[in-house]
Amino acid sequence: MIAVLVAAVLALGGLSLYALTQGARFGQRQATAADRALAQVREQMGSQAEVRHVEAGRGRAACGYAGLKGRKAAVAFVSRPNRILMSDDPLTGEFAALKSRYCPGFDAPAPSAASRKG
Repeated sequence: MIAVLVAAVLALGGLSLYALTQGARFGQRQATAADRALAQVREQMGSQAEVRHVEAGRGRAACGYAGLKGRKAAVAFVSRPNRILMSDDPLTGEFAALKSRYCPGFDAPAPSAASRKG
């Protein structure tokens, strides 16, 4: 009886490992790249974070601007399914490379209070 249970657990573990290495995803999946970007931005910046602009990049990437509610400052981001990188990250060279690779037309400066007229 115990041998059968151990064999079943090993078989399920092996199947799960195989599925994960082949790209299977388990759990809830966000509906769009914008939804994913919002979840990543909030994880990085906190629950008061908001995505102010988002546009589709190459593949499943998304690029845009995010900031905190009530504050005018915004940072650019590149969101991919497994990672988000912000323009204010110390890895500025890596951010530039990701932006160039996944969002080549996304070169506009971040919106700020100084650039608004009103």
